[in-house]
Amino acid sequence: MSRNWIEFPRVEGETSKQAHADLPNGSYEREIGRDGFFGPAAHIYHKHPPTGWIKFEGPLRPRAFDAVGTLANCEPYKFVPLLSNSSCRIEIWHTPHAMPMLARNADGDLLFFVHEGAGDLYCDFGHLPYRDGDYILLPRGTMWRLEPSAPTTILRIEATNGSYKLPERGILGPHAIFDPAALETPKLDEAFKSQREGEWQVSVKRRGQMSLITYPFNPLDAIGWKGNLSVVKLNWRDIRPVMSHRYHIPPSVHSTFVADRFVVCTFVPRPIESDPGALKVPFFHSNDDFDEVIFYHAGEFFSRDNIKPGMMTFHPNGFTHGPHPKAFAAGAKGTKTMTDEVAVMIDTRDPLDMSVEAEATEVKTYAESWIVK
Repeated sequence: MSRNWIEFPRVEGETSKQAHADLPNGSYEREIGRDGFFGPAAHIYHKHPPTGWIKFEGPLRPRAFDAVGTLANCEPYKFVPLLSNSSCRIEIWHTPHAMPMLARNADGDLLFFVHEGAGDLYCDFGHLPYRDGDYILLPRGTMWRLEPSAPTTILRIEATNGSYKLPERGILGPHAIFDPAALETPKLDEAFKSQREGEWQVSVKRRGQMSLITYPFNPLDAIGWKGNLSVVKLNWRDIRPVMSHRYHIPPSVHSTFVADRFVVCTFVPRPIESDPGALKVPFFHSNDDFDEVIFYHAGEFFSRDNIKPGMMTFHPNGFTHGPHPKAFAAGAKGTKTMTDEVAVMIDTRDPLDMSVEAEATEVKTYAESWIVK
């Protein structure tokens, strides 16, 4: 298939020389892009905010819901579905106690983000402690279980029939964003060797169906392993974001893991742009090839209003989105010098479906939060 986009730079009317900076007086910039932020793009300069609607009707709309709140009436150890398509499944999970059995996912790689809690992961590769803010990547087919030392809430992102890789870093070099040495792997330590013996069961998910395999022994009985495939752990505190004081960098730069049909990005605290002409908040954009999901983990979310930790926003493709009016006005004043948010963004190439559990905690007035009152 050809990758030869029809692209030839043109300028019409009053524009800025540099995207996201020094906009024409009183104008609002909107980016129209293809292939996420990796393809050709145009920047249109409007007289009015591109999100300045006064009514939103029909099935398409920006959506927000309480992801952690969906767990309120959920039984322990049950994964609650939030959003999904054929290549990505996003769920929330809470476990207050040690798992009574092992688990294995045969449908694709699993990526955990620990929203709350701490404890120990036991898997084929050994023992790995975890804490809040950890990503834990489990290759497809890995047997695992958790023993929380504090009740644990996890955002689970499945790469259905796919796998996770690290993003290309290009001219930034291989040690940018996070050094691969920051990735931790399990150990065959005393904690691993002293696990309970006797009968164990393994719950296996394949094609969305559950099966149960019973062993008369603990199948986590490795005495050694070698190779270049393993469970890995990365904490957001080890991520060093790419920054520019003169230019608001698109969110794709914050990519942490890349799957076949979606990307996972991490927003961590960073300095806000200091150049007087640079945008201080995310730019308005019409990204019509991807659905955008953000899970809010901690801090104050500088581009959003009335969004709390544990919530999730879902912006399907098909409409312009960008910062809330209060956030845009605050950015224009330039009073803040740092962001303090921590959030996980999932951009999917294929449209996502929202679960009934997520709809039950949806903020129905979210689309109206862009209306200037």
